[in-house]
Amino acid sequence: MNTENLIPLSKLYMHYDVEMSFFFNLNEMGLIEILTIDENKYIYPESIYEIEKMIRMHQELEVNIQGIDVVLNLLQKIEDLQNELVSVKNRLGLYEG
Repeated sequence: MNTENLIPLSKLYMHYDVEMSFFFNLNEMGLIEILTIDENKYIYPESIYEIEKMIRMHQELEVNIQGIDVVLNLLQKIEDLQNELVSVKNRLGLYEG
């Protein structure tokens, strides 16, 4: 597999000053996907935004891995409900107009 578009996990944990076990725990919880290619660990670049959010929760708010999982699930539910509300408002607008 071509690794030029992937981010090595070793660079990531040094850049963010986070222990490697933090990333492995996120992977175990299903919050990120770690790829192993030729005994090296990588993540997809699309994951960076979410990973940065998790690191901020962990470092600045001192939220543990389980707490991060709960927060992310709640944020996803809020986003889903907001999308559903927009959809319902649009349908309602058809009947009121």
